[in-house]
Amino acid sequence: MKLKMLMIIAVACFITSCSSRKRVVKTTPAEEQVVKKERRVADAPHKEVVSEKKVKAYSDSKLAYIHKYSDIAMNEMRQYKIPASITLAQGILESRSGQSELTKKSNNHFGIKCHKGWTGGKTYYDDDEKGECFRVYKYPEKSFKDHSLFLAERTRYQDLFKLKITDYKGWAKGLKKAGYATDRAYPQKLIKIVEDYDLYKYDDRVIGKRTKRVKKVTVKSYEVVKGDTLYSISRKYGLTVDQIKSINGLVGSRIAIGQKIIVEN
Repeated sequence: MKLKMLMIIAVACFITSCSSRKRVVKTTPAEEQVVKKERRVADAPHKEVVSEKKVKAYSDSKLAYIHKYSDIAMNEMRQYKIPASITLAQGILESRSGQSELTKKSNNHFGIKCHKGWTGGKTYYDDDEKGECFRVYKYPEKSFKDHSLFLAERTRYQDLFKLKITDYKGWAKGLKKAGYATDRAYPQKLIKIVEDYDLYKYDDRVIGKRTKRVKKVTVKSYEVVKGDTLYSISRKYGLTVDQIKSINGLVGSRIAIGQKIIVEN
């Protein structure tokens, strides 16, 4: 009996000793918030962290534009069968590589006017006529989408979709013929942008193969210097004044120093 009592006392002392070793740590309200936040993060479902696309710095505004919008142009090509090369070239030309006032303020990358039936945002600029109505978009992606629909849903552009999807030259000429732009040199300007920046490689990415192309011909241009006239330039390159005017979309005969004149018929 005595032995049993001694064992009970020994066990009681051991339990008391263990509990006395436990430290009671008091936390401040701020510390409690940190602990709760850590628990919430630990308990939350795991999500893969995707790093943002590295932003590159370009001295050439056209390259910067291509880097920023090439994925959108390729996606539009997949959906609407419009060459990404043409979409990018038009965007560069119409928006001045994203730097035009219309593009900056209205996200209108393609100079699309309101036209009948447009119910979206509107803004007004002088173009072919004074105070013309242009479409306003909330995001650049909406402008690219509307450009695709603008071409795909109008009968005057339907002949373009009969061309090979890799025929950027045919598309450039067809856009002018269908009345997309009044600039007579519009096709040459688009083709030059496509070939200067190898934009056809984005068409190849979409179709999944490299297309054989005829060796590209660089559009020749001449920079006007002091003393030049359209007549002197025409004599130098074997063209008539009227041909130079037609190629460059010139109305009068006035030219300015530093102006680039296309001299390829």
